[in-house]
Amino acid sequence: MTGRLVLGGAPLGQPGDVGPRLREVLATADVLAVEDTRRLHRLAADLGVTFTGRVVTFHESVEKARLPGLLAALGDGATVLLLTDAGMPSVSDPGYTLVRAAIDAGVPVTSVPGPSAVTTALAVSGLPVDRFCFEGFLPRKGGERRSLLAGLADERRTMVFFESPHRLADALVDAAAAFGTDRPAAVCREMTKTYEEIRRGGLAELAAWAAEGVKGEITLVVAGAVEQVVELDAAELAAAVAAEEAAGASRKDAIRAVVVRTGLPRRAVYDAVVAGKAR
Repeated sequence: MTGRLVLGGAPLGQPGDVGPRLREVLATADVLAVEDTRRLHRLAADLGVTFTGRVVTFHESVEKARLPGLLAALGDGATVLLLTDAGMPSVSDPGYTLVRAAIDAGVPVTSVPGPSAVTTALAVSGLPVDRFCFEGFLPRKGGERRSLLAGLADERRTMVFFESPHRLADALVDAAAAFGTDRPAAVCREMTKTYEEIRRGGLAELAAWAAEGVKGEITLVVAGAVEQVVELDAAELAAAVAAEEAAGASRKDAIRAVVVRTGLPRRAVYDAVVAGKAR
């Protein structure tokens, strides 16, 4: 009989954000693999839950060493609950290696979904959230951080980063250099906790604020790059399409290429071609 691996979403700050399903699996799981045993005991006390399962630490430094034992328990039919300090396991937290190993072993993997710092910060940031990318923790070393940010300068999706409070000011300075001083952003600090603070503004403004010192868990949300529209008149657009066609592109592909290059609506490019043919 094969057991199952359950990924539990832990509260970011408020125990009341946890639903009855996590309470149930916390009380009934055979094995609790947790990032921090102290957090587990505090959460159980806050929720009024008594757990009877065997507790196993599962954090970055012991993650791989714990895999054989946890897989053996799963193979024997145990329900293993994986909990990190806050949010969903595997999202810049321990969990991926166990999830991958369980899947490869044919063990069912499910979740009791809960809070996520990524989606919570996006929701309150006031920035576009129809498309976004999550970049995890920024590199600790300045050169590596600046290189990564430079590579994201043209990213149009809203970007989400985790950052430590003592590196936040430097990270914001580097982001302003890479993305522009006025690029809109939001620093989400201590979300759902007593001293929650959401600071919104341009990157340079936020860097100046952070230079005074910031404490707590930090999630940084940065707006994506604004599409640059190239201004061309109708005759220039028609000529650009004609040049693509002369190079062997079909009319449809030629128009698409000019749309991508200029950032103009397809209809505007198409109308320019039609007007050029009419002359």
